[in-house]
Amino acid sequence: MRIFPAAVLIPALFAIGLFATPSAAADQFLAGAATSDLTPPIGLPIIGGFVPFPSTHVHDELNARCLVLDDGTTKIALVVCDLLGIHRVISEDARRLITERLGIPPECVMISATHTHSATSALGDNRLQPDQTANEYQTFVAQRIADGVTRAFNNRRPAQLAFGSVDVPEHLFNRRWYMRPGTVPENPFGGTDLVKMNPPGGSPNLTEPAGPIDPTVSIIAVRDLNGVPISVFSAYSLHYVGGVGSGHISSDYYGVYCEQLKKLIEADVPPPDQSVDRAPFVAMMANGTSGDINNINFLTPRPKKQPYEQIRYVAEDVASKVYATLKTLTYGDDIKLAARYREPAIAWRHPTPEQRKWAEDTIAAGAKSPSDLSFIYAQRTMTLDGYPETTTIPLQVFRIGDVCIGTMPCEVFCEIGLEFKDRCPIQPAFMVELAHGYFGYLPTPRHMQLGGYETWIGTNRLEPETSVKLLDALIEMAGELK
Repeated sequence: MRIFPAAVLIPALFAIGLFATPSAAADQFLAGAATSDLTPPIGLPIIGGFVPFPSTHVHDELNARCLVLDDGTTKIALVVCDLLGIHRVISEDARRLITERLGIPPECVMISATHTHSATSALGDNRLQPDQTANEYQTFVAQRIADGVTRAFNNRRPAQLAFGSVDVPEHLFNRRWYMRPGTVPENPFGGTDLVKMNPPGGSPNLTEPAGPIDPTVSIIAVRDLNGVPISVFSAYSLHYVGGVGSGHISSDYYGVYCEQLKKLIEADVPPPDQSVDRAPFVAMMANGTSGDINNINFLTPRPKKQPYEQIRYVAEDVASKVYATLKTLTYGDDIKLAARYREPAIAWRHPTPEQRKWAEDTIAAGAKSPSDLSFIYAQRTMTLDGYPETTTIPLQVFRIGDVCIGTMPCEVFCEIGLEFKDRCPIQPAFMVELAHGYFGYLPTPRHMQLGGYETWIGTNRLEPETSVKLLDALIEMAGELK
C-alpha cells in the first residue's frame, strides 16, 4: 500500500483546454496564487540535527506556497516549500510535471525550501548521495508542488505588482564568533578553528561576530485590479527560529508569519459578494541568505521560553512590519518578466590523504555514542571520497518588473547575498537560498580559512572558491536580463 497518493496526470486534458483558464492579452498582467499540502505521515524521521528521529505529532501543516505571474508573453512560477531542503530530483520532477501540464518552461519555475528544522527529510534516503531516484515522499512532494502551481495558474486574474522592503534587524545575529585565544574548543577532527559556530551564550570569551547580518525583508506584493491582495512573496535572511515541541512537525516561523500576514491583510478586505468565487490570499516567506545567521543573541541570551513562544514572537513582529510597509507601496500593471537558468560545473570537495587516513582510523575505532561527531564526520568524509570529480550547480535569475531575484541551492552565507545586492546590474535585487537542490553550506573563501562548523568537510561539500564562481555566474545572468 502506498503511503502517499499518486497524482493523476492527464496532460492531454490540459492540452485540449478542458481546464480553461484566463490568458493575458499582450498588454495585460495576470497573477494567481495557491497552497498545496506537503505534510508527511507521523512517524517518518525529522531532519535538522545530526541524528534524525521519528515525528510523533503534526503541530501545523507543511505547505508549498505558489505564485504564478503572467505578462502575456512569459509565465513564471515561484514556489516556497516548508522543508529543510529539497534534493534536486524533486525540483527536476516537479518542473517537468509543470511544463507538461501548463507549458511553463523549467527555467521559469523557481522552487526553494525554507529550512525549517522540524520537517521530514525531502533529501532522500541518503541525503549525502548526489545522484538518486526519488523515494516515496520525494515523489509526493514533487507532485504536490506541481498541483499547487497548477492551482495558482488556474487562479490567475488581472493584477498589479509592487516592490518594497523593510529592515527588521532585531531578530538576526551572526552565529559565527571570534573568541579569546585558546578558548575555541577542539573540532571533531582533532584541530582548532579560528571561529566558533553557536558559542556559549554570555561567555566572557566572546570577542566579535565573524560576519554581518542582512536586516532587509524584501517584498513583492500582488493585488487584483479591485485592490484585493492576491499574494505577498517575501524573503528574510533568518536561518530558522526553532523551539518547537518534542517530535513535532512544524513549518517554524515561516508558516506562522504567513498565517499572521494573511490574518492582518484579510481583516482589511471586505468579504466578496456571494456570487464571486475569490481565491484565498497566499503569503510566502522564502529564506534569504542565512547560512551563518540565526535568532540567538549570544552576548545577552534570552530566558528559556515555552515551545513556539519565540517562533510566534518573531513571526508576528516581522508580519506586522511587512503589513505596515504594504500600505506605503505603489502598484503598477506594466510588468515584464524574464528568467535565466544555468548549471555551471563545480568541483566536489574531496578529502586530503591525511583526512582520509583520519576518517578510516576513526571509523575503525567505532562510535562512542550515537551523536559522536568525530565518527559522524569520518563517515561523511569517506562518503565524499567516493564522489565524482565535479557536479553541476543549478542557478537561476528572475526579473520581475524592475526587481531581480537570484538563487543558489546552498545554505548561503549572508555576505554573499549582500554582495549580490550590491553588484547586481538590475536594482533592486535580492537572493533566495536552497533553490532547486541542497549542496550543503556555502561560505566565502575568507570563512573557509577561519574554519568552524559550516566549513568542515561533510558540512561543506564544494570546492573552496565555489561562492566566487557562483556569484560571478549569477551577476552575468542578471546582466543578460537588464
